Amino acid sequence: MEIKHLEWFLEVARYRSFSKAADMLHISQPSISKAVRDLEEELGKTLFYRSTRRIQLTDAGESLLTEARRIVAAFRDIHAAMEGLESLRTGTIHIGLPPITAVTAFARALGDFHTLRPKIRIHLHEYGPKRIETALAEGLLDLGIFTPENDSVFEWLWFEKDPHQLIMAPGHPLAACETVGFRDLHEQPLLIYTAEYKLHDAILERCRLAGAVPEIALETAQLEMMKQFVRAGLGVALLPAKISGGLEGFLSKPLSDEPLYLELALTWRKDRYLSHAVSSFLDFFRTVIPPRSA
Repeated sequence: MEIKHLEWFLEVARYRSFSKAADMLHISQPSISKAVRDLEEELGKTLFYRSTRRIQLTDAGESLLTEARRIVAAFRDIHAAMEGLESLRTGTIHIGLPPITAVTAFARALGDFHTLRPKIRIHLHEYGPKRIETALAEGLLDLGIFTPENDSVFEWLWFEKDPHQLIMAPGHPLAACETVGFRDLHEQPLLIYTAEYKLHDAILERCRLAGAVPEIALETAQLEMMKQFVRAGLGVALLPAKISGGLEGFLSKPLSDEPLYLELALTWRKDRYLSHAVSSFLDFFRTVIPPRSA
């Protein structure tokens, strides 16, 4: 059993797909399929139920998943420590970031850091915020971008605070309003973040407090899908101003209620060894992104 076989197994489990895992790892599907078969033969257990539509973990697969995460995280910690002894100028950083996010400042910081440290490789993983938080806690990511709360597990640097606006098609009944409130969303078809986002619950709670019960037309983590549904007149959506302000063919309205912010922080696990690559990026990030409180 090699550590890469456990890493490949984790990717198959993550995507529930051999082909998707192979694409993400930039290896052939036969290679990753053989690695999993070798694991199954060595362990004497079937790890996945395979079908033509979707694969699922068996009980043995679920058990291995827990141990594999621990082993891979520990291996990466060891690797990071050895890597850090070699040079500040090399290494790899794994960063998780959510899809529906305007991270212009962060992207600019990444570009500037790459110019400064071109030999440090940065792998970006696009997950929902709750999944990023879990992966970071399990040691599968070095850094994550989300809204952290647990300061006993994480440390973070706040860098984004963006108020939400309501976007709609030009012919929507609310288009004539200067501003809108959550009460105006009563019985309105609403396109909303998935439950992977804490903002999903925050939006529904703000509606509840305003006495509004919207009709949830779509829950999605895909910005393009949300835009298409709004453009088709199938509902309205709440998006951060940095996103909604740059959309053509839509109307955006500020909220008349207390602002609802998208708040993001660059976050890392408190008790995990940080490689020199990660530490150097954090030091660089502190110099180029003005610190702010939540």
